[in-house]
Amino acid sequence: MSGEQLESATLGWHGLDGDRRLAFRRIDVRNGFPWLSASMLPDLLLFSPHFREHGVDGDLPAHIRTPDGEEMPVFGEDLAAEVGRRYGAPVQMMQLDHGIFDEATISVIASETVREIGRLAGRSPEVRRFRPNVVVRLLRPDPFQEDEWVGGVLSFGEGDD
Repeated sequence: MSGEQLESATLGWHGLDGDRRLAFRRIDVRNGFPWLSASMLPDLLLFSPHFREHGVDGDLPAHIRTPDGEEMPVFGEDLAAEVGRRYGAPVQMMQLDHGIFDEATISVIASETVREIGRLAGRSPEVRRFRPNVVVRLLRPDPFQEDEWVGGVLSFGEGDD
């Protein structure tokens, strides 16, 4: 589903609270990757999580807004039926305690890196294509500085914690 732009979020050992905690499981698939992804169903990116009322940090969305603007309960049969109809096979919404991640629990990219990738590819990429949790604007405008950060500590805000 589409991501959300947040003003603040809680980051823990498991990544951002609520991030990648919901997934559609392809019911008829019995291999090691039963999850429905946007590469299999690009329309999945048109569905967006929706909080009717903002609750406690870490709460999962109660509803999903469909591409047609209809709100459906996250675990409702209507949502699974709508996604399954678009995919062409039955799916089931699953809640995962620690999330499902391609590589790591948090993904950070610099806007300068995205811009340079676009220049090298001769395209104008959208930063969301990279599915980052955090987009950083660098003080030194050199791309690919993220490579130097591996194994380091990334601090946010002004506190010592």
